[in-house]
Amino acid sequence: MANEALSRPSVRGTTKRRERMMDGNFRIGRFGGVEVRLHWSLLAVFALIVWSLADGVFPSQNPGLSDGAYLAMAIVAAFLFLASILLHELGHSWVARREGLEVDSITLWLFGGVAQFKDRFASPGAEFRVALSGPLVSIGLGVVFVLIALAGLPSAVDGVAAWLGYINLVLAAFNLLPASPLDGGRVLHAALWRVKGDYAWATRVASEIGQGFGYLFIVLGLAMFVFQGSFSGAWLAFIGWYLLQGARAEARYVATEQALVGLRVRDLMVRDPVTVDADSTLARVMDDVARSHRFTTYPVLDGGSPVGLLAFASVAAVPRPEWDTQRVRDTMIPLDKLPRLTEDERAVDALAELSAPRANRGLVVDNGHLAGLLSITDLARGLEVGRMPPQAQAKRG
Repeated sequence: MANEALSRPSVRGTTKRRERMMDGNFRIGRFGGVEVRLHWSLLAVFALIVWSLADGVFPSQNPGLSDGAYLAMAIVAAFLFLASILLHELGHSWVARREGLEVDSITLWLFGGVAQFKDRFASPGAEFRVALSGPLVSIGLGVVFVLIALAGLPSAVDGVAAWLGYINLVLAAFNLLPASPLDGGRVLHAALWRVKGDYAWATRVASEIGQGFGYLFIVLGLAMFVFQGSFSGAWLAFIGWYLLQGARAEARYVATEQALVGLRVRDLMVRDPVTVDADSTLARVMDDVARSHRFTTYPVLDGGSPVGLLAFASVAAVPRPEWDTQRVRDTMIPLDKLPRLTEDERAVDALAELSAPRANRGLVVDNGHLAGLLSITDLARGLEVGRMPPQAQAKRG
C-alpha cells in the first residue's frame, strides 16, 4: 500500500472553507480539528489485510495458535494499521496548521491516505517540515511497536506488534522515495524550490522524476507478474500507475496556474445572467424564460438574493404534468450545495472548486447579491487565451 501524504490545492483545495461530500467518501468525524473521511475502497484494503495476515503471515510467524486467534490478531492488526495511517496524515495536518495552512480534510482510501490543504506552502522550509512530519510519525510508531514486540509479551500480542513495527517502518521508507506525490517527492520539491527559488520549475522537475519512478514500478511490477507469477508484481505496477498519474497531475496544475495567472473570477464570469424566481412554477419558467433564453442553468433568486441554481436537467427529471404545480425552489440545487465564489477570487482557485463532482458551475455572490455566474466553460476559455502566444492574445483582444 502506498501512502500519498499531501495534496496541493490543485486537487480539491480552495482559498475558503467549504464543506462538501465527495463521491465514494463518508465522514467519520474530526480529530484534532481536522475532518477525516473514509473512501469505500478502504473496505477492500481492510479485508485483504485481514485475509493475508490470518491465512499466511501470522500462522508462519506465530505457529501453534488456533484459527480463531489468527483471525482476531489479523482484525486487530488491520485496525491498528489503518489507525497508524491516520496518525501519519494527522502528523502532516497538525504541522501544516502550525505553518499557517488551512487543512481541508484527510481521506483514507485504497492507497493509504491524503491530507488536503487549501493553500500553497508559503516557503520551501514549510513544505519540507510538513512533508517530513508524516514519515517521522510512522518511524516513531514503528519503533514503539518493535519495542513492544521485544518485551516478551504473549505470542498473539508479540505477533501483532512485530508486524505493525515492520509495516510502519517499511511504509516510512517507501514514502521517503523522491517520487511525487509521495512525501519524499515533496521533500525533493522543497529542496529544488529552495535551490533555485522557482516554484514552477521545481514542480516540473519533481514531476518528471516522479513519472520516472512510476514507469520503473510499472515495468518491474509487470515483469514480476509475468515471469514469476507474483501477485505483488501486479500491485507494484498498480502503485506505479498511481504515481505516474499523481506526478502528471502536479505538472498539469502548474501549467494551468501559469495559464490563469493574473486572472480573477470577475474577468471570466457572466455578468447579469438570466435568473428565475424561486416561487415560480416550472411551467412558467419554461414558457416565460427558457423559451426565449435557452441556457442549461439559471440562477434562482428569492427577494433579490441568490438561493440556488436551476438546472435544465433537474426540470427534465420532473414529469411534465407536474410542471404546473412544482415550484423552482423545490427543484433547484440549493445555495449551500453550490460553489460560492467572489469576484476577487483567483481563477485557478475557482477552477479547483468547479472541478468537484457535479459542481461545474458556481454563483458569484457579492454582499449577498448575485454578481454573476461562472462555469467550467468560462474557465476553459480563460485557459485557451492564457496558453496563446502574446501576439495571438493581442490579435484576439
